[in-house]
Amino acid sequence: MSETFRIAIVGFGEIARRRHVPAIAKTAGAALVAVVDPVKLPPELPHFHSLQELLHNGPAIDAVALCTPPQVRRAQAATALAAGKHVLLEKPPGATVAELTPLMTAAQDAGRSLFAAWHSRYAPAVEPARHLLAGRRIAKVTIIWKEDVRVWHPGQAWIFEAGGLGVFDPGINALSILTHLLLRPVFVRHAELAFPSNRDAPIAAELELSDETGLPVRAEFDFRQTGPQTWDILIETDAGPVTLSKGGAQLRDGDRLIVDAAKEEYPALYRRFLALASEGKSDVDLAPLQLVADSFMLGRRRVVEAFED
Repeated sequence: MSETFRIAIVGFGEIARRRHVPAIAKTAGAALVAVVDPVKLPPELPHFHSLQELLHNGPAIDAVALCTPPQVRRAQAATALAAGKHVLLEKPPGATVAELTPLMTAAQDAGRSLFAAWHSRYAPAVEPARHLLAGRRIAKVTIIWKEDVRVWHPGQAWIFEAGGLGVFDPGINALSILTHLLLRPVFVRHAELAFPSNRDAPIAAELELSDETGLPVRAEFDFRQTGPQTWDILIETDAGPVTLSKGGAQLRDGDRLIVDAAKEEYPALYRRFLALASEGKSDVDLAPLQLVADSFMLGRRRVVEAFED
């Protein structure tokens, strides 16, 4: 690896422009050297219409950050690893669970890093919440994760296509925090999924989960919320309630505010990516994606009114 960790972003949509570009700029030792996208052209950077074009004709790179829709990430990651590049996978890391295991093997065989970037785990209140809960008995968890898809994914039809996850695209952020906070694995026990009559992915979901001890966990996801947005995890413990809110930016222990900070997850993601690459290690936790897959397997489908963006 060169002295500067040279990164190309593949898929230059909203998340790449708003999160990845400034995060790379804030990461010491990293540089964004190229962009791959079939249509969007940032004039200040070398631009390529495909990953293959970048690898054959572009500048030297050490890594790619795959910010494309999940349905196409497996093939892109396999291509990048075969070319000897480190790979960061935006969440969700793939359209299926099974496709990730061969990528993990390919990364190990190539001596390269594969990083499933669960960005919400790096929100400022998540790690303090994990330490706070480590000394308590958790009695119940309630997740309320509701946002307006027209605000956060305007015109992005892929999110309602098969493999696009629908409301689980944001909901998996909550599940990634949940699986990081709890000491034991949780399992989906029941799921109700609301599918618009004209779409192939759910616009809302209600889940009931538990661990092997029977800990009750309930999650409500909805893409139809207007006005104030809700990204809360409410945890009842033997020492009182603990609340993570604003997507992991704020933490309360009872009425006491412990953390209230701006969300700066993506610079932390890239620091982690550089550390992994320097050691030739991978970090691919499949638990959040497995919970989503199990929700689809167990979920009762309910058809609701058509959704038009």
